[in-house]
Amino acid sequence: MTYCGMNCCENCSSFSRCGGCEKCAGHPFGGSCVAERNRNFSELKQQLIEEINALGIDGLTVDDLNLLTGAYVNLEYPLSNGTTVKYLNDKDIYLGNQIERQDSERCYGAVADERFILVCEYGCNGADPEIVLYKRR
Repeated sequence: MTYCGMNCCENCSSFSRCGGCEKCAGHPFGGSCVAERNRNFSELKQQLIEEINALGIDGLTVDDLNLLTGAYVNLEYPLSNGTTVKYLNDKDIYLGNQIERQDSERCYGAVADERFILVCEYGCNGADPEIVLYKRR
């Protein structure tokens, strides 16, 4: 069993770096985990799936959300002044999923926790990311 009861450490490729949720008291990689922060985690997860699907974004349907490290999903978005910005914390754990767009080489990425929902679109390996929607909850 993990600290939050999700059993996610068992299959995590980064287990050797953080030592598991019990060892790090639910703060892997020095950040915070959405599962550890929410006692009703399964309810939050289902609410987020429903909220993302209700956004009405063409071609975006989420069936499941996975626990993902910020470093994995924290893309650099270009700004109009030529700089880039990251909106997430690389050390935190979020809920997210990648959704392939039909008839397109681009994908949607959905990332969320109890505070926000971020939907972006990007190419292969996260190339040319664009924010589709950022919503505070």
